[in-house]
Amino acid sequence: MRELDVLLTNYLENQYPSLDEVGKGAFRRVLALSDPDLMNYLLGRETPADQEIACVVTRIRGKTPT
Repeated sequence: MRELDVLLTNYLENQYPSLDEVGKGAFRRVLALSDPDLMNYLLGRETPADQEIACVVTRIRGKTPT
């Protein structure tokens, strides 16, 4: 899924380097998600139950987590 690759690559290049170890670990867990789950999260169809993953997804979507 090319769209997911673009979003994830942009996040990896622009935000990942400034994350702390917790944030980096959460991003690695996001990468381990299945493509259908990841797409549902990134399109806002579903919200991850895990708060750390939800925070990463929100940032990938270009929003500031609350």
